[in-house]
Amino acid sequence: MTGTLKPPFNSTDHFQGPAKAAIELVEFGDYQCPHCGLAYFVVKKIQKHFGQKLKFVFRNFPLSEAHEFAFQAAVASEAAARQKRFWEMHDILFEHQSALSMHAILGYAKDLGLDGIQFEKDLKDDSIASKVESDFENGIRSGVNGTPTFYINGHRYQGNYDFDPLAVALEAPPL
Repeated sequence: MTGTLKPPFNSTDHFQGPAKAAIELVEFGDYQCPHCGLAYFVVKKIQKHFGQKLKFVFRNFPLSEAHEFAFQAAVASEAAARQKRFWEMHDILFEHQSALSMHAILGYAKDLGLDGIQFEKDLKDDSIASKVESDFENGIRSGVNGTPTFYINGHRYQGNYDFDPLAVALEAPPL
């Protein structure tokens, strides 16, 4: 079934909000995708609106053939996660997605106060690349074929990712 999140939320996921929140929103995204860049600001507004009722999960789905630095940006977010700064890197990558390059990514790590030597080492760590590839493969298994793709409480959301339709879908009773 292509409309179900596979695997469900688990310990390898990065999330904001309570782990047992009533509403779960999962995004498969690409840091260089302009549609994901627009959705980023919508998700921020959604998070503010729903507060502690919402758990937001981000999974990497870099469309490397279309976006030159998407994979490296995803790896950078995972490398930052090793220093407990995943969300800070996630945000800075989306907020500066029009200026992505390896030079810029290294600058963002410095701006975030990351240990630069460790960050550069982690960028080359095969296990981090494997985590990004695993997210991507899980997206394929879940039926993702473009970004952004959202899942609400484990079920694919087919609507528009503007605030109003997404908020209505999040407020709907669970399936």
